[in-house]
Amino acid sequence: MGKIHVVLKKEDIDQAKISEDKIAVVLDILLATSTITAALEFGAEQVIPVLDQHEATHVAKALPEGSYLLSGEYEGRTIEGFLDPNPLQLKKSVKGKTLILSTTNGTVAIKRTSEAKQVYVASLLNGQAVAKKLNDHHLNETIVIVCSGSSGEFALEDFYGAGYLIDQMLSSEPNWELTDSSHAAHSFYSGSVNGGEEVLLSSRVGQMIKKYGFQDEVSFVASEGIFSIVPFVKGQKTVVREEVHHDTNQI
Repeated sequence: MGKIHVVLKKEDIDQAKISEDKIAVVLDILLATSTITAALEFGAEQVIPVLDQHEATHVAKALPEGSYLLSGEYEGRTIEGFLDPNPLQLKKSVKGKTLILSTTNGTVAIKRTSEAKQVYVASLLNGQAVAKKLNDHHLNETIVIVCSGSSGEFALEDFYGAGYLIDQMLSSEPNWELTDSSHAAHSFYSGSVNGGEEVLLSSRVGQMIKKYGFQDEVSFVASEGIFSIVPFVKGQKTVVREEVHHDTNQI
């Protein structure tokens, strides 16, 4: 049986250890990986995660005009000339487009895990589908769940998301070996009796998003298991979708 380990923030990623024999799952619940999941669910052709504004504009120059959207933030502020990187804000505009996404934490974490055997993108929205994918195809491998964190700091919402993903994995395959960090994340999720939305809104990033008037985005991304897609990194560059069917009702 395989092992599950949780990395508490992207700065703790040991790229020598995230090697070709590891499976990486990146979480940035507020908001990058939730935005990527939702954008693909809402019809985006692909998402290109980038490190910063400059890389975003460089990537855009190589694409046909009108085929892409630029979206991003830095330290919580929308980049000038870019769209807000919020799932519901992007819903009406992403269909058929390439989304070039730049964020402070999540897209950086995705880039830092590029040496892994496979990189998946997870959120509360699609955690059940990602767990099924891991159980079905990577049962005897080492899974490294990467919490993106927030500007070098621990992020409560990502830790909760890691616990949710682990809970979903254990529900059908209870023999996964848990490291101390993954056991702690699962215990935190299991003990959060009031649910994800309260955890997300109580977090530092959640409070900041609420202050900016986007509480509805937090409520949306707190929804657990409503999408059946599993975004994965293709060619170390773009994130595309794979469908994983399960028994929950779809929205």
